[in-house]
Amino acid sequence: MTPQLLQQVLEARAARRPVAVVTDLKTGGQRMIARENAAADPLSAILDKAFRFDKSGVEQTGGGEVFVTVHNPPLRLVITGAVLIAQALIPMARAAGYDIWVVDPRGAFATGARFPDIHLHAEWPDEIIPQIGLDSRTAFIALTHDPKIDDPALALALTSEVFYIGALGSKKTQGSRVERLKAKGLSEAQLARIHGPIGLNIGAVGASEIAISIMAEMTKALRLG
Repeated sequence: MTPQLLQQVLEARAARRPVAVVTDLKTGGQRMIARENAAADPLSAILDKAFRFDKSGVEQTGGGEVFVTVHNPPLRLVITGAVLIAQALIPMARAAGYDIWVVDPRGAFATGARFPDIHLHAEWPDEIIPQIGLDSRTAFIALTHDPKIDDPALALALTSEVFYIGALGSKKTQGSRVERLKAKGLSEAQLARIHGPIGLNIGAVGASEIAISIMAEMTKALRLG
């Protein structure tokens, strides 16, 4: 890798931009492709799979073999709501490689005793989430059932590139939520990104099973789009 290419990769990693380096195994030539540009690349199908599954390796192309090296930023999960479902979800998400933020201005819920060893913020989401940042390697879920907390956070998520947005609540709750957010200027296309009711429909009962359904739906969004 040339110093110039290495610098580009390092800059992309610092900015949390997913990129891949394609090496022609015959000539040794290398080039970097950002994920946002991959759809227009001649190797678009190969790159899409590599980015989705965090998979580097040798690939056969019409021009010969190439080695695709994926540089995906670490996964992140941002949760509003320091609730029981969050407590059940965090160990699974951590095992799957997510760095986790929990945001809840209710100090009685957002305590280190209940949520150890994560990024915990007892602040309003619209104050702290812009500092955390929401990007294409981030999943966002809203769990409080309180519009004063969840709605501003959802508005931020819906105008970002997060790969998954989920919100707890029944179909009726989701309908009311959509109307409130629509009144704030969010478009139909943006609102359609919300997975609500949250989680795959597996008949989940209780916090632990709901957490499993959320983790499954997040994984499906990450890997299959």
